[in-house]
This record gives sequence, structure tokens and C-alpha cells, in this order.
Amino acid sequence: MRSLARFGIAVGHATDRVGATGCTVIRGVDQPLRAAGAVLGRATGSRELALLEPGHLVERVDAVFLTGGSAYGLDATAGVMRWMEERGRGFPVGPGVVPIVPAAVIFDLLPHGSFAARPTSEMAYAACNEAASEDVAEGSVGAGTGATVGKMLGPAGAMKGGVGIGIAEGNGCAAAAIAVVNAFGDVRDASGAIIAGARDGQGAFADTAAAMARGAASQGFVAGTNTTLVAVVLDAAFTRLELKAIAESATGAMQRRITPVGTAADGDIVFALSPMEGRRAPLAQGEQLAARAVEEAIERAVRLA
Repeated sequence: MRSLARFGIAVGHATDRVGATGCTVIRGVDQPLRAAGAVLGRATGSRELALLEPGHLVERVDAVFLTGGSAYGLDATAGVMRWMEERGRGFPVGPGVVPIVPAAVIFDLLPHGSFAARPTSEMAYAACNEAASEDVAEGSVGAGTGATVGKMLGPAGAMKGGVGIGIAEGNGCAAAAIAVVNAFGDVRDASGAIIAGARDGQGAFADTAAAMARGAASQGFVAGTNTTLVAVVLDAAFTRLELKAIAESATGAMQRRITPVGTAADGDIVFALSPMEGRRAPLAQGEQLAARAVEEAIERAVRLA
């Protein structure tokens, strides 16, 4: 379990073990966050993603919501908004507030749980309510409950995915990454060795990227059924343009640790977050720390699953 207190965020999970699904909330402890994003996959499921683009009116977000249930799971975002509204947290609009909660989904409707099991708004509310900065759980929890990796040979050859947290520290700046790994491809360690992925009938790794390059047919390459979602948080303040660059840089870490990634069957998205105000740090430092944190988070997601 990791501590995220220095980043000003709280992370909460809601887990449905029977249905093999769940959701994860990343919210400011008591303040909104500045945010941007980058899309790597070509089969995304998301909500409020456009407002993360530089130049959009609303720069702040109140939370980021990562959920199972495919597109059905997006409905659960209402629970996060209700939690925020009850506490007066959101974009002020006259007599009230509108909480800003970008959301993204993974497909976990098959093979382990029930196709009818989806995260609910009540689960999302509970995840918000129970979110903490200390001892944040990893592995098969929250949005990673039903996650799997290495789908090329179908469900029988896949391995468990999950939620992982990575932290990278530098002089005057640090980054934390929360990754939900439900990838079509294989996950590799820092040396490049596959540590989780598609396995053949003898239990050996099939090396998805190499097999696809040879023209091998895939039994699990179905659009929209695989996704890695990442939220990377800096403890120094960055502009929206800088956060966009940090999110894009973090996709390079995904490409090193997941092979292949960003395919037509994956809905990979990176959210980059920072405090609205406070001390500054060089963009180049933020990019490198974010990438390191993302690499560690992806590896921990499968090692702790």
C-alpha cells in the first residue's frame, strides 16, 4: 500500500468481487486540481474528455473517475458528482456548483464476472467517501477487479491485471501514477522481459507483439474490450499546456511496458493532474518523473493482482 498524501489527492475503490468489476476515484483531498489528458488507444470509452484540452473554459477538475462496466460504467460518475455537490465542491454556477469529473472505462464484462454486473452510482459515492491518501490498496481492487492482460490467445491464455501505483521523486518535484491495466498486450519489466501476458498451451508467453508482426491470428483482438487507464499526479503546479505535454510523455512509458499498446482494440487514456497553485518545477523534470511513475505503476498492477 502506498502513501499519496504529498500529492494532495485521495484515492478510493469500490469492489464487486462476485461481478468482477469495480471503480476507482482520484479526487483532491479538499481542493480541485488542474488537469489535461492524452489518448493513446483507438477504442476509448470516456466522459468529459474534451474539457481536458488546453483552451477549454474550465481548467479545474474535482475528481477523475476510472471504472469497469464498459460504457455502462460511465453512468456511475453521477455518484461522484453527488458526493461533490453535497459538499459544495465544483465549478460555481450561480446558486450552486457543477462538479467536473472526467471519466474513463475499461471493458471487464467478460470473462470472469457477470455481463450484467456494472459499477453503480452508489459504488462511486462510496469510493469517494472512503477515499484516502494513506495505505491506498493495489491489485485486484476497484476498477482493476476484473482486469486481465494478454488477450491474443483468448480468455484461457490471459493473465490477471489490476490497479498499480508508482511514485517517482526528484529534487523539488515528485510524481505519482495510478494505473488500471486491462491491456490486450503483454506487460514487461524494466529489462524488457514479459512478466504477464498471453500464454500458449504449455504456459509459455506467446510474445503478442512478435506474433502479430509475423501475421499470427488473434483470438482476442476485439475492439473496445481492452484498456489501460492512467492518472498521473504531480506535486508541483503546471499549466494546462504543460500537463498536456506530461500526459503525452507518459504514453511513452506505456509503450515501453505494454506491447503492443494503443491498438485498435485498446481504449488507453492518460490523465495528468497537478495543484492549481503552488511551487513550480521544470516541464522536462515533470515529464521524466511522470514516465517513471507510470512504468512502476503498470508493473505493480500485474505483480500485485
